[in-house]
Amino acid sequence: MKGMLKFIRKKVHNRIAERRIRRTRLVTKNGHCNIEFGNVAYHNHFAYLMDFWTTFVEIRWRFVILSFVAAFTGSWFVFGLLWYLIAKTNGDLEGDNIPAGHLKCIENINSLTSAFLYSLETQTTIGYGGRALTGHCAESVALLVTQSLMGAIINCFMCGLILAKISLPKNRAKTVTFSDTAVICLKNESLCLQIRVANLRKTLLIGSHIYGKLLKTSVTPERDPIILDQVNVDFLVDAGKDNVFFVCPLTLYHVIDSSSPFWEMTADTLQQQDIELVVFLEGMAESTSSSCQVRTSYIPREIQWGYCFLPIISRTKGGKYRVDFSNFSQTVPIATPHCPSWYLNNSNKDLVLHQQGIDNPGFEILNAEDLVDHVQV
Repeated sequence: MKGMLKFIRKKVHNRIAERRIRRTRLVTKNGHCNIEFGNVAYHNHFAYLMDFWTTFVEIRWRFVILSFVAAFTGSWFVFGLLWYLIAKTNGDLEGDNIPAGHLKCIENINSLTSAFLYSLETQTTIGYGGRALTGHCAESVALLVTQSLMGAIINCFMCGLILAKISLPKNRAKTVTFSDTAVICLKNESLCLQIRVANLRKTLLIGSHIYGKLLKTSVTPERDPIILDQVNVDFLVDAGKDNVFFVCPLTLYHVIDSSSPFWEMTADTLQQQDIELVVFLEGMAESTSSSCQVRTSYIPREIQWGYCFLPIISRTKGGKYRVDFSNFSQTVPIATPHCPSWYLNNSNKDLVLHQQGIDNPGFEILNAEDLVDHVQV
């Protein structure tokens, strides 16, 4: 019983801690910005109405569906009231008391319900045949033209809105994923911070550009604090940082040198830093030619010092290249310098064990099992 209570207490504690971290970070792991605008001038809210198309495209799906239903049913009901008013004004609702020779504006409209049904049939061009316009009233002809035009406008707007929502570039960004953690280890005799990114679709992102921002709280020489001070963090891959051939998972790396914001950090002090590393990947979808941006963030607890990623690319006996996503975010310990400045200034770098195969081995014809064993040696 005590073990069960201890387990539940630990789960609750971890859950509360995770929610606290999610509230304090600026960018969530899935790329959403955790920011709130306060004390915005009231007249600025009208800017949302002026740019109503962008407002509708950016609202949630539940409100889009609600707007869709409200637009059509509302127009049917409003025009139904107008049809009922025309029929009542012309005396078409008198039932059996209609005098002989009376010319009706609309046939078979005798209640508000039948007027609503006629409005629906007119706007959706159903036309069951029971209710029909006689053409004896000019106002009924004008209302028919007006409702047909309004129905076409609502159809075009709603179809365009739904199509725009479906084809939003951020939906393409959902098939690009980053590793859960970042690692710091040696690469080509340089201490590097490394992150993995993968494109889950076979279609490419053309002209991909990768960069990062380190968010921290700094103090000016005048002792004024700067909240969310942004420092550039350059990321590279073996083929450069622009126009990346993003056909397989890539390992991004940032060289920690004297110009790096991680230069003053060590393995012991990293976890005490109040920082957040935001990584951006921008590119153009090959199939739709729409630009998209993918982003994620890493806080100190998600940066592992002295670890490297397991290899995930291998070649099958049939000659195809295989990506094992089960090891996408998996890391293993590796000998790593404790301090960047000490490692760079120390002439005897042989004191630090350097192992090859930290980064993706490219398209070498190797088996994944052999690569894993090589890293763990």
